[in-house]
Amino acid sequence: MATIRLGDMAPDFTADSSLGMINLYDYLGDGWGILFSHPADFTPVCTTELGTASKFKDEFAKRNVKMMALSVDGAASHNEWIQDINETQNTKVDFPIIADEDKKVSNMYDMIHPNADNNLTVRSVFIIAPDKTVKLIITYPASTGRNFHELLRVIDSLQLTAYHKVATPANWNHGEDVVVSPAIATEDAKKIFSKGVTEVKPYLRMTPDPTA
Repeated sequence: MATIRLGDMAPDFTADSSLGMINLYDYLGDGWGILFSHPADFTPVCTTELGTASKFKDEFAKRNVKMMALSVDGAASHNEWIQDINETQNTKVDFPIIADEDKKVSNMYDMIHPNADNNLTVRSVFIIAPDKTVKLIITYPASTGRNFHELLRVIDSLQLTAYHKVATPANWNHGEDVVVSPAIATEDAKKIFSKGVTEVKPYLRMTPDPTA
């Protein structure tokens, strides 16, 4: 079983899905991606999650992020489940749900944690950058549903910090002040960040969100 760490290349795969055969890299193209796993079809928490994910699709699309879900059940089961999700969550799921009956992808991405369950995937989240490197890994237990507002917040941070020499502080949201990278001297930072730099401590410098 593989172990994936931040900065690793996201393993490519081709698998059946609710939308037919799909290849991860081809599906993502040159954009960002989020891959999240579910313990099984027709489970209550997963039903609410996939419904919520569907409702957030436009927000992910604004950020050039494509969604892909996975569970260890088959494509026919996925499509039956999607009907329930659409009905109960008042939405329309139109992103692919990977059918991973042989657990090939689950093992590739270390989604099965034997001390939790030998057969079912935990709630894993992987955010994949355009260069196909893994930028975020979050693992939830099967009993806890994900916070999709947090996933959007993290993507905002990842995309901001990928292109600007900043980091985001605790509880940061898009448009709020950010932290100047420690690698930049304060005098240089004042030249780089035209909106101004506030030195709280020599190692803690704040500047307005450069994209806001």
